[in-house]
Amino acid sequence: MKMMNQKASNIEVRKMNKSLIFDYIYRNGQLSKQDIAYALNMSLPTVTQNLKELFSRGLILEDGQFESTGGRKAKAISYNSNACFAVGLDITRNHIGIVLINLGGQVIRNARIRRQFENSEDYFRRLGDLIHQFVEEAKIDGRKICGAGIAVPGILSDDNQTVVYSPVLGFTGGTCESFSRYIPYPCILYNDANAAGFAELWNSEDIHNVVYLSLSDSVGGSILIDNNLYFGENQRSGEFGHMIIVPEGKQCYCGQKGCVDAYCSARILSESSHGNISEFFSLLRAGSEPQTEIWKEYLYHLALTINNLRMLFDCNVILGGYVGSYIDEYIDVIRDMVAKRNTFEVDGSYLKPCSYKLESIAVGAALMHIKKFIDNI
Repeated sequence: MKMMNQKASNIEVRKMNKSLIFDYIYRNGQLSKQDIAYALNMSLPTVTQNLKELFSRGLILEDGQFESTGGRKAKAISYNSNACFAVGLDITRNHIGIVLINLGGQVIRNARIRRQFENSEDYFRRLGDLIHQFVEEAKIDGRKICGAGIAVPGILSDDNQTVVYSPVLGFTGGTCESFSRYIPYPCILYNDANAAGFAELWNSEDIHNVVYLSLSDSVGGSILIDNNLYFGENQRSGEFGHMIIVPEGKQCYCGQKGCVDAYCSARILSESSHGNISEFFSLLRAGSEPQTEIWKEYLYHLALTINNLRMLFDCNVILGGYVGSYIDEYIDVIRDMVAKRNTFEVDGSYLKPCSYKLESIAVGAALMHIKKFIDNI
């Protein structure tokens, strides 16, 4: 028994070493064997043996040579960004956003298709056909796809297999199995705002705690603490759209009055421009009076919301979603507005525009599978 335990322990140590080595290469780019051994405090033979296995699995590759410092030139080692891929889906009431990303999180291909959601076999079958065609046109070996992440606007069960609440889609009680029946890859459901927030942190080394505020057709968000999503005890964290900012105010679709969603959803803006958010901002830039007045009122309520989030979480706030995709040119104005409401700070530099734009939700859903792949190396 003691020998078996020791053998199991040795296997775990080897697996841990291999995972540490790959993760270090993944995060730091081109490295030599000596760099890795020194940084991870491992012996050169241990590093060499693990690199040999990673090479054999196609996870890393030689990427040139370093300049000589007197002896033989050291080989530069990098991770193979084409070792695996993942599909991400953003399912909305009227559209499907789809992306294909590689191991490094780079978007290889993306598309946005207008298709109204229906809880029907025909919809799910067509979705499966869409993914098959999308991957085929990208000329990617389907065997290299580690999974499909499916992001939906709703509250999910603990195991991310069931939609507990989704009035936006009318999919309450729907399951991951409905989607996966026609998708030939491992599938899992994600909350849309959690997926987008996760995407923002993926390559951000200087941000560890952040609140992501998603301003789309519904308002939501995510909370990330120490680079990990905080889901809450009932999977309902980040439902910022249902914080009340105007007591007995406008009616919200949830049945309450005065919710953030009733004042800060993208619909508030797009309803004045034939349902087109891009057209709204074009009219706003042109100085159109109706859009200017709507934007002024929108920012008033948005600033209230942002300041409340800053008071609650005391960390950076990222603005994303459909509105967040256009927010860069207005960020300084909004920072000034939130600074005037803040009791403790004189500027709003904690407020950031999102890095990923319209594809952020789908990218985040795909990245969840990339993370799982890396964690299991």
